[in-house]
Amino acid sequence: MRNSSFLSIKNIVAIGIGSAVFLVLGRFGSIPTGIPNTNLEVAYAFLALMAIIYGPVSGFLIGFIGHALKDMLFYGTPWFSWVIASAVVGLIVGLSYKFVDLENFNKKEILKFNFFQILGNVISWLIIAPTLDILIYSEPSNKVFIQGAFASISNILTIAIIGTSLVLIYSKSLVKKGSLSKES
Repeated sequence: MRNSSFLSIKNIVAIGIGSAVFLVLGRFGSIPTGIPNTNLEVAYAFLALMAIIYGPVSGFLIGFIGHALKDMLFYGTPWFSWVIASAVVGLIVGLSYKFVDLENFNKKEILKFNFFQILGNVISWLIIAPTLDILIYSEPSNKVFIQGAFASISNILTIAIIGTSLVLIYSKSLVKKGSLSKES
C-alpha cells in the first residue's frame, strides 16, 4: 500500500472511503463531554490508521475532507480552524509511515507511531486550532485553549488505545517479506 505516487488510485480511493468513515465515526462514534463543542472522537483512531498506511497527503486530505463534511452535515458550516487541525493530525501521523515498520509492529514501532500522533495532536490542538479560532472567529482565548487542551489529551488517548490496536491488527494481517516460497 505504500506507493511512491501519493495520489495513486489506491490513495484516491482511500481518501474517499477514509473521509466517509471519518464523517460517520464523527457523527456516531463521538461522545459528548462537558466542554462546549468538544467531544471524545473515535474518528481520530481511524484517521491515524489510514494516515500510517497511506501516508501524509492521504492523512491530511482524509482529516480535512472528513472533518469538513462532518461539520457541514451536522452543523451547517465547517469550522475551519478545527478542520485544518484535523488535517494536520493526519499529515503528521502520515509522516510516520516512513519511519514505522508495519510488518514488524513491535514495542519500538508502537513508540515511534505514538510519538508522531502525540506530536501531531499537540501541534494541532494546542497551537493551530486555538490560534486560528482567535484569528478567524475572534473566540475568547481562555475558551479555545481549554477546548484545545481537552481535544489534544482525548485524541492522544484515543489514538494510543484504539488507534494503536487498529494498527496492530492491520500489521498482523500483512504477509511478511520472504514468508512465501516458490514451489519447484
